[in-house]
Amino acid sequence: MAEVTNELRYDVLKKMQDRLGGIEHGVHEVRSEIVALRSHMIATQQDVANIYGRVASMEVRLDRIERRLDLVVDAPHNGF
Repeated sequence: MAEVTNELRYDVLKKMQDRLGGIEHGVHEVRSEIVALRSHMIATQQDVANIYGRVASMEVRLDRIERRLDLVVDAPHNGF
């Protein structure tokens, strides 16, 4: 069996340190991507909320127009 020397231990530890540095860099990149995805998700949620707001506003206006033109009888509005 080969003798384990301090030099061999040093080489193994040095390689482990390099590999851990690479893993650390990879984790940093993954975190950055997650932050970017989170930002896009929040923006999408805000866009959907804005669309719902616009649709609700249009429904109110349409209801008012229909009532003024006597196209509908005042019935309870069943929201989505």
